[in-house]
Amino acid sequence: MTLRHGKDFLMIPGPTTVPDEVLRAMHRPAVDIYEGPLLETTDVCLAGLKRLFRTEGQPYIYAANGHGAWDAALSNTLSRGDKILVLESGLFATAWGAAGAVMGLDVEVLERGWRHGVDPAALEARLAADKEHRIKAILAVQVDTASGVWNDIRALRSAIDATGHSALFMVDTIASLGCMPFDMDSWGVDVALTGSQKGLMCPPGLSFVAAGPRAVKAHSTADLRTNYMDWTFRNGSVHYQKYCGTPPEHLLFGFRAALELLFDEGLEPAWHRHALLAEATRRAVQRWSEEGAMEFNVTDPHARSNSVTVVRSNGWDVDPLRSFVKDVCGVTIGGTIGELAGEGFRIGHMGHVNAVMLMGTLSAIEMGLSNLGIPHGRGGAQAALEYLAQAVKI
Repeated sequence: MTLRHGKDFLMIPGPTTVPDEVLRAMHRPAVDIYEGPLLETTDVCLAGLKRLFRTEGQPYIYAANGHGAWDAALSNTLSRGDKILVLESGLFATAWGAAGAVMGLDVEVLERGWRHGVDPAALEARLAADKEHRIKAILAVQVDTASGVWNDIRALRSAIDATGHSALFMVDTIASLGCMPFDMDSWGVDVALTGSQKGLMCPPGLSFVAAGPRAVKAHSTADLRTNYMDWTFRNGSVHYQKYCGTPPEHLLFGFRAALELLFDEGLEPAWHRHALLAEATRRAVQRWSEEGAMEFNVTDPHARSNSVTVVRSNGWDVDPLRSFVKDVCGVTIGGTIGELAGEGFRIGHMGHVNAVMLMGTLSAIEMGLSNLGIPHGRGGAQAALEYLAQAVKI
């Protein structure tokens, strides 16, 4: 028996649900890439990125996923043999560092594991020991979707400032931009990057990089620059140079529509919506965890992200639960990846998601736990409902 015949819910940590308005905006003919409405679309998208990142720096648009943005950030600012310090909190900062190793960078990982946010004190100690400032860049993610960790970027910047270190501070906001506060300029971030397919509610295929003044200065001497990624070429006067060739027109049409949706809601209200939905999810998981069969991956509540919640299954197979939720209820939740592969599930609550979608997801999971006889504390969905009801009480 199935209950899924209706609108399916995609509740994984990316790609996320694409709004109908974005899909409609993409359903249009191609246009001239040298003049006309596409030039205005580019201007709107670039201005929107500055507003999203909260920066006066220069944004760039790439027809690429987040890995392309990683390459763009590194190749435009660093030189072969430069040392970079990677701040571990899950899969993705270390993967970014691995990309740098392929490019010829000297990679050091400040180890922290997958259950904690980066420790600012440990960062400060490591930088203080680097008397010669051999470290040229520091790489961090604001949210790691593999672990569910949220990192306090302001605290990390304070740790860097306490040592007077000159390294560039680079931050991946792929799983956080549009979902929670980020302020590139006031937080002292030199390079920020993100992707289109999570909080920005678009199909995969676009990534974005913003360069602050120190990154622009470093670019003038970087020797890892490549034709496609190069900021100098993309600063050229001809429109197609902004994309190093033919622009990804239909993705840009969709991104413009997504920006309109996000700005119509307001960034602060969007952050608040994500905070409420995330806390409701945590209330449910906390209740389910009472029987000991599952637990949060992130042990420190302060370091749990507002865009994805990662749950560890303590010894039981999660595949039947994910299959039940999808095949019977029409809800897709994520599996765990990397060193947690097969050891839990992930609930994405970012982007184009509301209370009904979240409550449906939590109810489907709880139905699956009961149906499959998986030990769990009862009333998780009810706990989430009661929290949201109180949070929006008029």
